[in-house]
Amino acid sequence: MVPDFHGDAAIQFDEVIDEMAGGGGAGTMSPLEKQVLLSPVAGPVKVGWHRTRVSVKPKEGWKRRVYRLEILPGFIDLRRNRTDSAKVVLFSTGPEIGHARIGGIALKWLEQAVLVRALIEAVPLPDSVGYLTMADSGGQFNLTNLQPGHYIVYAMADENGDRRRGLREAYDSVELTLDSTSNVALFTFPHDTVPPRPRAATSVDSISVRVEFSQALDPAKPLDTTHVHLIELPDSTPVAIERILTQRLYDSLTAAAAAARDTTKRPAMVHDTAGRPNIHPPVPPGAPVPPAPPPPPRQPPGARAEPSRTPKVYVDSTLVKQLLAQRAIPSDKIVIQLVQRLRADARYAVRITGATNLVGKKGDGDIGFTVPKPVARDTTQRARGDTTHHAPRTPP
Repeated sequence: MVPDFHGDAAIQFDEVIDEMAGGGGAGTMSPLEKQVLLSPVAGPVKVGWHRTRVSVKPKEGWKRRVYRLEILPGFIDLRRNRTDSAKVVLFSTGPEIGHARIGGIALKWLEQAVLVRALIEAVPLPDSVGYLTMADSGGQFNLTNLQPGHYIVYAMADENGDRRRGLREAYDSVELTLDSTSNVALFTFPHDTVPPRPRAATSVDSISVRVEFSQALDPAKPLDTTHVHLIELPDSTPVAIERILTQRLYDSLTAAAAAARDTTKRPAMVHDTAGRPNIHPPVPPGAPVPPAPPPPPRQPPGARAEPSRTPKVYVDSTLVKQLLAQRAIPSDKIVIQLVQRLRADARYAVRITGATNLVGKKGDGDIGFTVPKPVARDTTQRARGDTTHHAPRTPP
């Protein structure tokens, strides 16, 4: 505990640090500022270079808080030696340091993958600033020595490196009441406040039409025949719709139908044809998230940051798949299947109402398309061979 602290927190190295290592920072951030995470603070952090020492201080000044200073991998000395592991220093300017923990994993919902190096923030409510850390290459994170209480936890794809939630950057959040330890899985996605619109339509085959939207739609609020209408132009003649599928379900059914046809033709080559396409495999409720690594040792301010080898990150791919399978996968495409065939060389329009994006915004719109003409084939010419580009042979 360091009450009435007014100076700089110092990171001491045993070699001279390269001030410009790491290249340019995001926005107004210097290369050194990119290498430290000081939290909780409101506003920028001043980071100074003093040859073998790096000083850190919030621009707003020190408040009566428990501070977490994370020294990120990437400091380089003049002989090009690089620190390849993170160090954490905890110190208090008044309050008692807690012993609770929040850990978990950050995932990319749309891409169905882990979010590498996600920016994590745990905000103790009703405060507006929280504790920061970075997820590892497996998307896993660990925040220790927190006070019990009510928190909102964010995971962000900090693409521009400014350590803020950008309007166009994917993120997710969850509220929790922390007693001693809690694990969470966060499904990041872009929070687009603009309503979704249809932006393209094409005929997939004679009875199927694909519609593509400007953004992914909420899988919990699928479109049905009350929201989707197809008309033939120019007379606006309604066309009967049999069903509406997501692109993923349509692809699965198409692949299953193709496999069934292939099985009929070549039964000896297929050993098991009883299964149906497993679009969302069942997952036991309450599947655990990956365990977080052990907490780092507590060190006093000015503790020496020594480089060490980064431990290999183990990612349980089976568990990641189970976590992702707990939520339906959003898609920006639907496939409309019709009762009757589309007419060749005819013009159609799709009318959409109530398409809902991932933040609940609803949008309407019309999009047109033309069914292509069938390709004419000269069977006689095909049988004889194409002689269009060859001169007739002169008889001897």
